[in-house]
Parts: sequence; C-alpha cells; structure tokens
Amino acid sequence: MADIRPESWSALLDALQHNTWNPQLRRFRSPYVFRGQGTPAPLTTSLQRLSEAPRDIERHLVRAFRKYALATVPPQDDLWTWLTIGQHHGLPTRLLDWSYSPLVALHFATSDERHDDEDGVVWLLDAPASAAGLPPDLRELLAREGGNVFTTEMLSTFGRVAPEMPLPYDAEIGWLDRLEAQHGEPFLLLLEPPSIDQRIVQQSALFALLSSPDVRPEDWLRRQPDLARRVVVARELKWEIRDRLDQFNINERTLFPDLSGLSQWLRRYYRQRREPPDPDAPEARTPEDERDQAR
Repeated sequence: MADIRPESWSALLDALQHNTWNPQLRRFRSPYVFRGQGTPAPLTTSLQRLSEAPRDIERHLVRAFRKYALATVPPQDDLWTWLTIGQHHGLPTRLLDWSYSPLVALHFATSDERHDDEDGVVWLLDAPASAAGLPPDLRELLAREGGNVFTTEMLSTFGRVAPEMPLPYDAEIGWLDRLEAQHGEPFLLLLEPPSIDQRIVQQSALFALLSSPDVRPEDWLRRQPDLARRVVVARELKWEIRDRLDQFNINERTLFPDLSGLSQWLRRYYRQRREPPDPDAPEARTPEDERDQAR
C-alpha cells in the first residue's frame, strides 16, 4: 500500500486526484472513495474501539437501538437502514465512514484543532477494485445494477434469500458469514446510505464494512496492497488547507447544516492562530537563559 507525503497544497491536490481520467467514459471520474483522519491512528471501526469482542456485543447494541429509537425514528424496513441511522448518530457499528469527495476527507483530516501538531491522513480506496474482489453472488448483483456500491435495499433483498438463522439479527446479517466461509477470506463492500438528512447529502457520504466485524480494516487493507493508498496531510500544511477549504465552502457550516455546525465553523474560523515562540525573542527567554548567556 503506497504512502505519499505531499509538501504543498498543489501537490496534495495532485495526489488526491490520482488516476481520475476514465478513458472509456472520456470523463474525469475518480475510482476512489476517501476517508480523512486528523491523525495516522489505526483504521478501526467504532465497534472495535468499544469492545475487544465486537461480534459478541454487536447484536445487543443493534437490538437495543432498534427498540429504543422508535420513540424518535419511524420503523425501518431493514437492518441496514437501522445501522446507517445508528452510525449517523454515534452508535458503535461495524460501518466505517467514507466520502466520494476528497475535499470532504481533507476537512475531517484538518478540522480538529487538538491534532494541529500531528500529521493527518487521507485514505483512498479503489471502489471498482474492491467490488471486483467480492464473492461471485455479490459481484453479480452489482453487475446487474451497473455499479460498485450497494444500497440498503439491495443488501436487504439479497439477505432475504439466505438460509434462516436462529435469531432475527442473524437472519438479517448472518449471510455475510456464510459468504465469507465460501469465499475463503473476509471481504469488503461499500454501502451508500439513504439520504436520511442533509449531513449525509452534504458530506457525499458512504460506508465501508467488512464481512467480519472482528477484522481491523487497516489490517485487511494492508493485505490488499493495490486496493488503497494513503496520502499524509503534513501538520505544517493544516492551517493553509483549512483556509483554502473555507474558501471552497467546505467547512462545518455546509457539512453539518444546522446551528451546531454553524457554531463550530464560526468558532474555528475566528480562532486566533498562535505561532510557536521564537527562541531568540526577549519575551521567550527564561531567567535561566539569561544567566547562561551572562556566563
């Protein structure tokens, strides 16, 4: 898996637009989907960060969410829509957030001021190559639809033909285990959520999920060296990137179109930048420095 560290804004854009020309369509159509992180932390799901036994706890989380969420959310027809709603509202799930937009990914790689002194990273995942590595039944389903990404309806319809499982949750998601056993190894699929609110629309959002909730996405991707790339977002560039994204209207106000997003954007936009102290400036010198110089 290739890692690239651009040293300028223009080089960063070039790296994120790698291989965008599609000669068959004669259009610029990137094969990649993108994920931004403020630090180079391992790529893991929120479910894995919650528990060392994600498979055991997953069914309990989803069952409780479906039960109690009915107070505010209308009943949903399938498990996959429930998972996307839960992920959207902070429920730990096996889903991992991605975007069709490299600029949205850059936003999430630079927006958290707590990580200004650390490198960020943008992951690029080749969607057609990922779809080509799916089990045959899923590849055929995508081919019939003419795409590389599933919808919740597609997965729900596919799951209904799976053998009955002991519990409702297993009947809805257990077919992933069956296909994985037939395939001989875990596989990754991309899921485009329904437009349940404007955040999903504005962020050009989609999800990735592995057939096994126990496998870390980064470990899986590192075993597929031609499937993904990582572009390091140098900490020295983060302030410039933020200013340029604001000019392009990629910020909290547009990606989180509510009062909370507006407030987050204003707080960050008007935050004063503090330069690192100049060690030669008088105000930066300590009494110990003065004594050392006088010796």
